Amino acid sequence: MEQHIDAPVPAQQARTLYEGMALYGFDTDARIALIRRGIPASTISRLSARMGMSKEFLLSSLGLSRATISRKEKDASLLSKDESERVLGIETLIGMVQAMVEQSGDPAGFDAARWVSDWLSKPLPALAGATPASYMDTFEGQKLVAELLSMTQSGAYA
Repeated sequence: MEQHIDAPVPAQQARTLYEGMALYGFDTDARIALIRRGIPASTISRLSARMGMSKEFLLSSLGLSRATISRKEKDASLLSKDESERVLGIETLIGMVQAMVEQSGDPAGFDAARWVSDWLSKPLPALAGATPASYMDTFEGQKLVAELLSMTQSGAYA
């Protein structure tokens, strides 16, 4: 019997689905299904560690409540659609940067997650001195940040 795309998925199965994905460039329907199902709350701690970014800064950037996320982590539950989409936005940026480096040269030794972490925290002239992290709490803000990254590859914003 086939599982409907929006059917609830246990947290362990969702974690397995999420961890097995290279999210950047991933099939749109599959990304949407993953967002609808929700990703494990524990993803945030792993992402924070991978990026070398404090969990507090990551949660603040994404506009997520520390208490809510802590409760969901403790209960081993899934994030809501909105929460999942914000977290996946960061994952998408990391994948985008990795793809840019691979297209531009030798990615050996390059850590896209750490680079994104550093870049998100630096004020940018293109954002009138604001940091990209301050835009990561909305879909439109994440889209703007992704566009800025694309522009940097072409040299539009040096």
